[in-house]
Amino acid sequence: MSRPARHPALLGLAGLVLLALCLLAGGWRGAMASYLAAWLVLLALPVGALPVVIVAERFGKRVRERGGVEMMAGLRRLMALMPAAAVLGLPVLAAAALLYPWVREPAHTPLAALWFMVPFFVARVIAYLAAWIWLSLRFAQPFDAPGERRTVPAVGLHAVIGTLFVTDVIASLDPRLDSTLLGLQVMTAWSGLAFAAAILLAWEEPEPVGRGRTAPGRGRLVPLVVLLGLWAYLHFVQFLIVWSANLPPEVSWYFARGGWLGRALSIVAGAVVVLAGLATLRPGRPTTRILAGATLAVHALEMFWLITPAIRDRFVLRPSDALAAGGVACLAAALRPFLRPRADRVASAARRAGRPA
Repeated sequence: MSRPARHPALLGLAGLVLLALCLLAGGWRGAMASYLAAWLVLLALPVGALPVVIVAERFGKRVRERGGVEMMAGLRRLMALMPAAAVLGLPVLAAAALLYPWVREPAHTPLAALWFMVPFFVARVIAYLAAWIWLSLRFAQPFDAPGERRTVPAVGLHAVIGTLFVTDVIASLDPRLDSTLLGLQVMTAWSGLAFAAAILLAWEEPEPVGRGRTAPGRGRLVPLVVLLGLWAYLHFVQFLIVWSANLPPEVSWYFARGGWLGRALSIVAGAVVVLAGLATLRPGRPTTRILAGATLAVHALEMFWLITPAIRDRFVLRPSDALAAGGVACLAAALRPFLRPRADRVASAARRAGRPA
């Protein structure tokens, strides 16, 4: 009886030890940059799953017919991580004065002086996280019928929150890039990461039969390819605008994220997008899972690609990054049993029973 109680405690202790080692390896500022990137990977799981579930509710009957019930259950299990992710964001808020340059530099405009104040910044981020928790709980239960009255406003609210969050938490960390596409780009990456994780978590579902029969894995692969294609297009458009306009600060932002590791990540990401598109010609469950794993890795590394060069002025992976990722994962696993919405319990019970939730 005491074993389940000790398990979260051990995970929490392991997470704290890993974060302490991260602090020793990277120093306060370097460790917090690693922590912020690792936390964004965790946050991407519930926040990225949220819009997919909201849109799927609008087309509930069609989702069922295409055998997506298990995928929706997997996405809802990821949404159940939102309270734990919000709690683990508190160290980022506590270290805002250490991380963000606008704390030490004078504001260029009166609006910036008002907007980028540490108390107002902390209050906004807490409001964003609280809104995401509310949306996650509201859409946690399996849908019974399309609900356009609540899906459309929810998508709009998520888009506004996501854009403001990316501007405040990610873009303001390195103000050399002034892009209106960054918010949509990051939210698309988050949804791709969450959908890939749901593919890896979802148990095998029976092949659909009848007129709606599709090849095994196709119902999961096509949405993943769409998300990857949109994400790649947004990256290309942003890169094209920066280089065609010859904007020195934005170019230096990209140079800081270049180097051999940045170029390797770009090549691997491009290869994943191309191979995912080709895989739609002959989809299959093993291929889908391999591409989902590659997508998950690319988007997770992308969070470090976005964050760490703002502190290091180049994209390199250091031991503190791996330690922070392990620490955040352990703490999230330790907090989940105490911050576990009812939808997560329903999905887990359904999985144990061998039937969709």
